[in-house]
Amino acid sequence: MMWGTHTRCIHTLRHLGFIPAALVLFVLLSFFAIRFAPPAEALPSFARQTGQPCGSCHTDFAGLTPYGRRFKIEGYTNGGGKYQTTLFPDDSTDSGKKEWVPPISAMLTLGLTNSQVPMTPPTDPFKTNNNVTVSPLSFFWGGAITDHVGAFAQLTYNGPATTSGIGYDPFVHSWSWDNTDIRYANSASIGNLNITYGITANNNPTVQDPWNTTPAWGFPYAVSPFLAGYGATPILDGGFPGHVGSVGAYAYVNDVLYLETSVYRTLNPTTQSDLGVDPYNSPGQFDAAPYWRIALEPHWGNNWLEMGTFGMIADVHPWAFIGTPNTATFPQTDKYTDIGLDTQYQYQGDNYWFTLRGSYIHEYQNLSASFLNGPASNPTDELNEARGYASLAYGNNNRIVLTGQYFATWGTFDPGFYGGSPDTNGWIGEIAYIPFISSTAPGWPWFNARIGLQYTWYDKFNGTTVGASSNNALFLYLWLAM
Repeated sequence: MMWGTHTRCIHTLRHLGFIPAALVLFVLLSFFAIRFAPPAEALPSFARQTGQPCGSCHTDFAGLTPYGRRFKIEGYTNGGGKYQTTLFPDDSTDSGKKEWVPPISAMLTLGLTNSQVPMTPPTDPFKTNNNVTVSPLSFFWGGAITDHVGAFAQLTYNGPATTSGIGYDPFVHSWSWDNTDIRYANSASIGNLNITYGITANNNPTVQDPWNTTPAWGFPYAVSPFLAGYGATPILDGGFPGHVGSVGAYAYVNDVLYLETSVYRTLNPTTQSDLGVDPYNSPGQFDAAPYWRIALEPHWGNNWLEMGTFGMIADVHPWAFIGTPNTATFPQTDKYTDIGLDTQYQYQGDNYWFTLRGSYIHEYQNLSASFLNGPASNPTDELNEARGYASLAYGNNNRIVLTGQYFATWGTFDPGFYGGSPDTNGWIGEIAYIPFISSTAPGWPWFNARIGLQYTWYDKFNGTTVGASSNNALFLYLWLAM
């Protein structure tokens, strides 16, 4: 019911002469997606397993409904579709009478980006503007493994890897593992308390979270590879995806209270490289970092209100030699303490979903290693990140989604660590069309699509309003999964 959109890959139509053809292809694919697309499921393998239309699990994929959150908490194992849920089902179920289909899916995003100000040459293999990209291209295992174990596992193509020459990095690979969450889940009752409990093993802090208020699954779900970004971010927001492994335990009490605690550890550089991850694309290495999550979600009628907190503490040894095959780190550590607050309100109308979200992360940085060895100008810094989101998803058979988000980052002025001020803020507006979101169509449930038009504009960028709008960008995309 979800997939990862934050990738490090761009597979581009490299030759200028192909751009007009690619634009024609974009239009044709969009037409056929609208005209002939079956009901959209964020991962078709989840649809085959549950037999549920996209609207049951998503207000706006990858945004989850209460049913979608429960499916994730219960370990991606719920069945109900016409296909057998697991290869070796429990004898007490009748799923063995059905055909088993491996829960495998694939996706790609075809995008066109128009920048407010053309890029400065040289831009090869890109044009100075109006670039078409295919990014990401990913393959998934999404669904049950046993009656109590399920997984969401993503493998992403990063484009051709450089094998020699200036700037050659031996840790950059064509393929890499991406967002991965493997779960064991079960249930029990203690008096009047119904408890769903489980174990999660994952590779990206917050990727296991069932709400879209935490970084890994936050809006925007599709991002242009040419966007200037959203400013400096806390390590909990994109600092270590794919660089770490974790094991944690969680419990969901009476469908109201969610509790989780996990411990993360960075994988050694060789292991990261074997998995296709560039170790230098992270702040460094750490031994153990505790992560916590508490969320309370009372619900009444068609209303769901979530309030929660999450956070992580990590003592990181920064890289001593960035951009070389030497993987040494400084003996001293930088200590990052991230504390987040989040809230979400959802209302289900007769033919629509209305969603409000807000999140705030405060990061305190004790930069003992970076200050002593040069990368930081201050011994301590602070960084803040805030997001505010509103969305209206209207209609069933032809779901149109209108979304607006405000983003802001602000913190300590540090010429060494941030190159100056990290202060950045702006807005994102998007209109998306998800054909056949709740109805059946020929081929269901083997294919889905999303067509979106997104505009990002900046009020401030890296501490100044002067020229901030030059980073504005328009992004038209077609998101396909099969």
